[in-house]
Amino acid sequence: MRVMVTGGVRSGKSRHAEGLFDAAANVTYVAPGRPADGTDADWDMRVASHQERRPQHWTTVETADLPAAFAEAHGPVLVDCLGTWLVALLDGAGLWDEPSDAVHNAVAERLDGLCTALRNIPDAVVVTNEVGLGVVPAHYSGVLFRDALGTVNQRVGAICDEVHLVIAGRVLRL
Repeated sequence: MRVMVTGGVRSGKSRHAEGLFDAAANVTYVAPGRPADGTDADWDMRVASHQERRPQHWTTVETADLPAAFAEAHGPVLVDCLGTWLVALLDGAGLWDEPSDAVHNAVAERLDGLCTALRNIPDAVVVTNEVGLGVVPAHYSGVLFRDALGTVNQRVGAICDEVHLVIAGRVLRL
């Protein structure tokens, strides 16, 4: 079963997603979106804190190449989170600077690859931020991120069997 888990920052969505695989073996946890320069200490702390609470037998993969991580997985896959994947995509392509079709084309191309690969994973949980519930700065990069992540969420949600909305640790299955 493919499940998308969405919610705001610190809503409990990652913990809920991890709980969906409590009894599973051979889980591959994919942490996408390491900053392009690789120096983000906050990212390292986030990954480490999530590793501490996950079962030790899970495999952690840090990569923005989600289709490659899916192809190498030997069991269920948990992706946390599509928002960081999108930031890495926008950073790596230098797309924060100017509004252009290049942004939409780059996101659409990578999103096509992600959705194709996700369809081949029978047991997957994908965590994402619900941008409709968050405060997004009214400048170009804030609007770009909101709009692009909204598109990502719609496309991924459409191929998932279930969508779970997590608010304040409470889960609503949509």
